[in-house]
Amino acid sequence: MSSREPVGPIARPGDVIGILGGGQLGRMLAMAAAGMGLDVHIFTPEQDSPASRVAAKTWVAKFDDQAALKEFAASVVAATIEFENVPVAATDLIEAQGKPVRPNGRTLAKAQDRLAEKTFFRDIGIEPAPFERVDGPDDIAPALEKLGGNGVLKSRFSGYDGKGQVRLKGEVPKSAWADVGAGPSILEAWITHECEISVIAARSASGKFVAFDPPENDHSGGILRRSTFPASAPKAALDEAIRVTRKLADELDYVGVLALELFLTKDGRLLANEFAPRVHNSGHWTQDACRTGQFEQHIRAVCGWPLGDPTRWADGEMINLLGEDAFDWERHLIGGGKLHLYGKRAAADGRKMGHVVRLTPRA
Repeated sequence: MSSREPVGPIARPGDVIGILGGGQLGRMLAMAAAGMGLDVHIFTPEQDSPASRVAAKTWVAKFDDQAALKEFAASVVAATIEFENVPVAATDLIEAQGKPVRPNGRTLAKAQDRLAEKTFFRDIGIEPAPFERVDGPDDIAPALEKLGGNGVLKSRFSGYDGKGQVRLKGEVPKSAWADVGAGPSILEAWITHECEISVIAARSASGKFVAFDPPENDHSGGILRRSTFPASAPKAALDEAIRVTRKLADELDYVGVLALELFLTKDGRLLANEFAPRVHNSGHWTQDACRTGQFEQHIRAVCGWPLGDPTRWADGEMINLLGEDAFDWERHLIGGGKLHLYGKRAAADGRKMGHVVRLTPRA
């Protein structure tokens, strides 16, 4: 285990935890931390961010502002992230000030580059969907032919929620390279799958690992629309999904909550899609349906506290509210729905504005 990862409590009630990023995940993490007697400081380039409005203090500065980062580091006992594209240099600077960042920059570097991520999967024995490296527009057609003529071209860096991606079927549109940002990319084979599942799990600094029951996820346009729990996949496949997620967490010497998305193919194989070194949209239901939700679980791990019991006590579904869907918020209060809104000031097409969880007695 890394000498930079102390085992045991590094924060106590009344201490301050730092969160890099000001979006809805930071907001829900801050709310969980408050329930545990902790204060939260946010560092974000965004004015009036959702997380800042539930935090004790916010630094509004760019992630390359070293003076602001040092002030932020001095104010907290430990820090975490709420999105994976926080610059590694920023997390390294905070750790250089003697404050642990969980997860650390070494993990972020793998998550921020799709090629590094999928190569790492293969190196540790987790099979990803077949892929080819694409460094320029002339690489696309040969890569597509190798992958059977059907795939998804993705930017290696900074893509999310379907952004920086182009579906290719047999032909390569002239705009494909520009559509992914005209930069380093990968081409992934299109996987005809039975379902997509995700494993949301937590690992402590001492190596303890616990996982939530994997949900089944429905996407449209690259954006998660619905997660249903429990997943319909066979128990053997779900057990294997949890096993490979533990392998990933152990190989990373990971601390905190992470998510691994996987395809279950028609012939029963599991192929890794991607991992997120943070709490995850497909795990939002856990705070309503489990003894310990993912946000509390992550704060526990960051603080060096014992991990909580992830046992699920209900079945149900989590539905994302995108764009103007959130304007119909009153409807979701009827019939037992648990509504979570993120406090974003403006709606946009495809923007995650909130979610609703509907629970039924566990079968």
